[in-house]
Amino acid sequence: MSGEEQAPAEAAEAAAPAAPLLRVVNPDATPEEIAAIVAVLSALGSGAAPAPAPRSQWAAPARRLRGAHGSGPGAWRASGLPR
Repeated sequence: MSGEEQAPAEAAEAAAPAAPLLRVVNPDATPEEIAAIVAVLSALGSGAAPAPAPRSQWAAPARRLRGAHGSGPGAWRASGLPR
């Protein structure tokens, strides 16, 4: 086969509809029942839970605690310096 003959065949395969994701087997199913099944399946298909937002360090409880004061030579001077 030449390249010209393969291109229409590939285009026809790409244009063909895919198999349905959901098929109703029970002919007595009401539209409300089908809608309920679709809602449950869409909720289950969301995958993993989203990652929690990083916590702000501004409100961290550790910020309320005072730092330990050092002792020894130069401790008095170091207590006034920024950390």
